[in-house]
Amino acid sequence: MSDTATPAVEGWFTTGPEPALIGTSCRSCGTISFPRETTFCKNPACSGEEFDDVELSRRGTVWSYTDAQYKPPAPYIANTDPYVPFAIAAVELPEGLVVLGQVADGYGVGDLKVGNEVELVVETLYTDETGARSIWRWKPVAAENGAQA
Repeated sequence: MSDTATPAVEGWFTTGPEPALIGTSCRSCGTISFPRETTFCKNPACSGEEFDDVELSRRGTVWSYTDAQYKPPAPYIANTDPYVPFAIAAVELPEGLVVLGQVADGYGVGDLKVGNEVELVVETLYTDETGARSIWRWKPVAAENGAQA
């Protein structure tokens, strides 16, 4: 994906050669949130209301996974007709967050295993009248090395 990729969800991730999810860190207690927080700290013991943007780790471990056998409802836009199921992974990041996302193109539930390492990549989610829209996805790291996931 190029540096000019247009995110389908603005402000949630960076693009370029090393994309990253954008979270926030509470200035009062340091609690990390994703997506970005703008109103109140997610830590129930903290009353913080000021946050700094932080890039989250690009790699994490598969916490859970499944596949979307049925087409999700709107506003989901299928990029194939007929609809093709895709894998979804819940990934635990070193920051202690679990982030849900689609698995990279070309990979399915057969390529995933709880505890395996994955890396964030940016791929095209759909194309509309203004061009390609990108989203983050999780790519099995073992696949990069040519090993079985």
